[in-house]
Amino acid sequence: MPLRDHFRPPISAKSSWEGLHGGWPMTMVQQLSQVLPENYTAEPRVHLGSFFELDVNAYEGDRPESSAWPGSAGNAGTATALWAAPQPTLTLDADLAEQYEYAVEIYDHSRGRRLVAAVEIVSPGNKDRPESRRAFATKCAALLQQHVSVSIVDLVTVRNFNLYQDILKFIDRADPAFLSETRAIYAATCRARSMGSIMRLETWAYPLKVGQPLPILPLWLTDELAIGLDLEASYEDACRSLRIA
Repeated sequence: MPLRDHFRPPISAKSSWEGLHGGWPMTMVQQLSQVLPENYTAEPRVHLGSFFELDVNAYEGDRPESSAWPGSAGNAGTATALWAAPQPTLTLDADLAEQYEYAVEIYDHSRGRRLVAAVEIVSPGNKDRPESRRAFATKCAALLQQHVSVSIVDLVTVRNFNLYQDILKFIDRADPAFLSETRAIYAATCRARSMGSIMRLETWAYPLKVGQPLPILPLWLTDELAIGLDLEASYEDACRSLRIA
């Protein structure tokens, strides 16, 4: 079956993009589990807006009466005022864009569960504002710097921006396949390789079109080892499960 436009009728009148966006990563994982080498695992990842992941957590809760803060009256009987923060040096109104993330991540357990590849499924929120597009491109560039293979799948037809091109702008480059026009939907894999003292960026990019099949993307697990992610097969599995005609 060909690629549908999930943002316009008749598809948008019968099913939501959010349903496919949330379900597609799991069908990718099911497909990848059949072809990944033994030491590798794939798992879906969802990060929605203000549900941030924290590396260091601080909780406020009830303290037993017997507990005393350092420097409080309960500690050596000396009362000490809490430290007062100075006035901020800058105060302004800011609209901080929340990043919605639907992805599949692949880990190498032989290297301490190291992240080696990530598949990012673009949402409308990733493309709606300059700061959102910049945040997405910056995140992908940071992964590439860590030698993580990054694949981007963008089916968002209602935002005429190309985040893959934005990543290339970080190094003042452009892909000839996209020079003639800005293709709003596409699939691409990028990876960075160390060639002696030179860092080389390699990409596999495919402009997409509604009504045509999706490509097979290479996912690089090492510099020499890649597996194929059959986007068409996983996409159709997700559509069938959601009864999207």
